[in-house]
Parts: sequence; structure tokens; C-alpha cells
Amino acid sequence: MKKLLLGYVVVVTFTFGENNVTFSESNTSCATNYTCGDRISDMQRMGQAMQDMQSGFFYNNFDIVKAGAEDMKKTIVGVKPVKEELENTDVYERWLDNNTAMKKRIQRRIVQYSDDIISRFGDGDVIQAVQVYNKITLECMKCHTSLRKW
Repeated sequence: MKKLLLGYVVVVTFTFGENNVTFSESNTSCATNYTCGDRISDMQRMGQAMQDMQSGFFYNNFDIVKAGAEDMKKTIVGVKPVKEELENTDVYERWLDNNTAMKKRIQRRIVQYSDDIISRFGDGDVIQAVQVYNKITLECMKCHTSLRKW
């Protein structure tokens, strides 16, 4: 009787334990499936968003500026370290490649600046909106020069 009960407990444990391991592995793999190709695609989308905002400024078109700023906000929050950077075992290189505090700060600033562009351009203050656009460009360059080693 004890062997039967023990066998039942073992089977139930492995059944639920196996599902939990699979679930956690799938969550981990989803978090690390961000590849260099994904990053390049995100960078191209952000470049296109910057061009859209600039075109909106030149044509004095709020809808184009807003669409570019919204696309920038959606894209920047998805940029994260690629799998190779996460799997690096050298502590110093990993810190250089994956300086998440700096990246998060840059991401927050770009999202805030995008909101500022929408509000300032919508209020008719084009000069201030263009100045905020320049701040986004500086944040982009800050990331590319220090983190991407341009």
C-alpha cells in the first residue's frame, strides 16, 4: 500500500514538475529570443520614426509628427540585450555590453521626449518641438557611442 501511494506521489510530482519546468523554460527562451536581427529591425524602425517626425516638421503636419513619435515610443521599449550579450561569462564585458541602467534611462528619456514633441507641436510651439527632437537625437547618439561602440 505504501509503495502504491509513493508511486502515485512520484508520478504526480513529475507530471506537475515537468509542466512547471517547461513553462519556465519557455518564459526564459522568450526573454532571450531577441536577436541581432531583431535589434537591427528595431533600429531601422526608430530611424524611420525619426525621419517621419522630421518630415512632419518640414510639412508642418501634426499627424505625421505624432505618428513618428508614437512609433518611436513603441519601438524603443522593446530594445533589449541580445542572447549573446546575456550569455557572456566575462563580468567586465557583460557590464559593458549590458549596462541596463543606462539603457533604461535612455529609453525613459526618449519616451518622455516623444510625449513632449507631441504636446509641444500640438500646442503650436514648433521651435520647442524641434529642440526636443534634437534631444532625442542626442540620446540616440549617447547609446550608439557608449553602448554600441561607434
